[in-house]
Amino acid sequence: MKTELERLRELSLAERLGRLHRLWCNVACMELQPMGLTYSRWTALWKLVRLGDNLSQKVLAEALEIEVASLMRTLGQLEQQGLVSRHACTQDKRARIVSLTPAGHALVAQVEAHIMQVRRELLQGISETELSEFERIIGLISDNACAKLATAGATPKQDSQ
Repeated sequence: MKTELERLRELSLAERLGRLHRLWCNVACMELQPMGLTYSRWTALWKLVRLGDNLSQKVLAEALEIEVASLMRTLGQLEQQGLVSRHACTQDKRARIVSLTPAGHALVAQVEAHIMQVRRELLQGISETELSEFERIIGLISDNACAKLATAGATPKQDSQ
């Protein structure tokens, strides 16, 4: 029988999860590239819709787990494509609010259709029960990591889903 340490070494679960994430993103990017969307562009649009339109650049950057400076270039490109607009916040003139344009909303609907198809293809052969258990386990691991960071005084990054 294997010891716990041997089992942990063999699993390399974090590496496998990282690889899964990269593969999933690569498949999604391959599907969305013909629409003129890079990873940074489509994830910014996707997150903007999921969090509700009219977000500050700072809140959007935090949700994407990137620096505001990194987001600025992507937002500029999305503006040039006519997919988002930015304006000063009425309560705080220093803050910039990001909103989807009508063209942005239309494109996100197309993006969603592609993303849902990717999900269907990648989750093929996995039962609802298996998927629910996988999600439960990932949630437990995430909670344990956040608790560990909290006890060390670190601030866990926001959930990027």
